[in-house]
Amino acid sequence: MTPVPLAARLSIPSGPLFFPVTAYGPDGAVDLDTYRTHVRRGVEAGAAAVFACCGTGEYHALTPEEYEACVRAAVEAADGRVPVVAGAGYGTALAVRYARLAEGAGADGLLAMPPYLVVAGQEGLLRHYREIAAATALPVIVYQRDNAVFTPDTVVELARTDGVIGLKDGLGDLDLMQRIVSAVRGAAPGDFLYFNGLPTAEQTQLAYRAIGVPLYSSAVFCFAPELALAFFRALESGDDRTVNRLLDGFYRPFVELRAQGRGYAVALVKAGVRLRGLDVGEVRPPLHEPSEDHVKQLAQVIERGYALLEKEPEDTK
Repeated sequence: MTPVPLAARLSIPSGPLFFPVTAYGPDGAVDLDTYRTHVRRGVEAGAAAVFACCGTGEYHALTPEEYEACVRAAVEAADGRVPVVAGAGYGTALAVRYARLAEGAGADGLLAMPPYLVVAGQEGLLRHYREIAAATALPVIVYQRDNAVFTPDTVVELARTDGVIGLKDGLGDLDLMQRIVSAVRGAAPGDFLYFNGLPTAEQTQLAYRAIGVPLYSSAVFCFAPELALAFFRALESGDDRTVNRLLDGFYRPFVELRAQGRGYAVALVKAGVRLRGLDVGEVRPPLHEPSEDHVKQLAQVIERGYALLEKEPEDTK
C-alpha cells in the first residue's frame, strides 16, 4: 500500500484515473504478465491512480482467485508510484469477501459497486455500504448507478460514515448530483470526493466540473493515453480550444461508435488496446467482441485523434 492517504492523493490528481482492462491469453485464462505490462505502461504514461478489476476490467467475469491475483499484479506493477483501487461488489457478504481479498493483495482503496440485481431502499443501501466500509481498513468510494441510486440525505450519511471517502456517479443525473453536492457541503463538511463515472467521462466532464465534480475516470487512457492526457491537461489549464478540438474530433466520434453495440464501453476499449499493440485478448461472455467493421472504424477514430495532437491550435481556426 502507498503511505499517503488515498483521499489526499486523489483530491489533486496529476493525471487521468486509469481503469485497465483485464488481459486474457489465447486459452481464455487471465494473463498476468500482459496485465502487469498494461498497468505499468499506464502508470509510466502519467496515470494518477489505477482502478483495477472494476467495470472496464470485467470485474463481473473474474473468479475470486483471479480477482485477487489481478489486484496483486496491479499493485506490483504500480510499485507504490500511484495508488491502486480495487472494485468490490455483488451482495454484501461477497462484497466484504472481495474487499478483504483486495486488502490482502495490497490495494489502497475500494470502489464499491452496486449490489447484485436487487432494487433496495435507501436504508438497505446505506447498511450495505457501511458493512463494506467496516470490513477493512481500506477507504471506500461508492459507485452510484443502475440499482444503487441515492438521495442527497443518504449521501450525507455515507459521507459521515467512517471509511467512505467519495461518490462516483455513473447515473448522469446532473440535477441529482448538484443536490447531492450541495447537501453534503452543508451537512457533512470535509473533503468528500466526487467522480464522474459515466462511460467516456471526458464527454460530460465540462458539465460535471461546473457542479463541483472535478474527478473522472478515463477508459480512453487504456488505449490512447496521449489523447487522454492532452484532454486532462487542457481541462486543468482552462485551454477550451484544445478541449473542444478533442471533444469534436475524437471523443464525440468515439462515443457515437461506442453506442452502436451493447457492452462496447468495455469491448471497444479492449479492441483499442489491441489496436495499439498489446494483445490483451477478447472480452469474456456475456460481453461480445465488436464487429470487424466497428474495429476498423475505431482504428480510424484513433488515427484522427492522434492527428489532432500534431496540429497547432491556430490550424483549427
